[in-house]
Amino acid sequence: MVQFDCGDEDLNDFLLSDAPLYRRVRLATTYVLEDGANGRIMAYFSLAHDRVSLTDFPSHSAYNRFRKRFFAQGKMFKSYPALKICRLATDCRFRGKGIGAMLVNMIIASYRNDSKAGCRFITVDAYANALDFYYKQGFAPLSKEDEGADTRMLFFDLESLPSGRNERSG
Repeated sequence: MVQFDCGDEDLNDFLLSDAPLYRRVRLATTYVLEDGANGRIMAYFSLAHDRVSLTDFPSHSAYNRFRKRFFAQGKMFKSYPALKICRLATDCRFRGKGIGAMLVNMIIASYRNDSKAGCRFITVDAYANALDFYYKQGFAPLSKEDEGADTRMLFFDLESLPSGRNERSG
């Protein structure tokens, strides 16, 4: 039996019950970080393809401001490709060791340096209690519409990293 407890039943249950189904039906892929000494799961994250879309914004003008900020000279699309961090959790016994930040940096570096398909942004629907963590990793709110909600859609622009850098400092 897999043992994992991050202190959030929804995140625990996803890893233990839903992750295999999501992989089987190709909705998301979950990766685990194990303690090499005892095989215990230290943390996990789940990834899926996503998009930053016109429908994510309260108005066409809000979307156009976003689009012009990142694609001033580009063709206007109704959405732009993204990678979604669906779930990210660290077991309570391993918290405070920088594991979550290391995993986010690894995800960013892997898509920045070796994306197999077009991907400009990384998104996450962050729990309110995790917002500060994602802000420290360089994520920003997509719009003001979900301010104060239980979850908030955040994004990271993969082009915000200087060219030639393989990693971000954490």
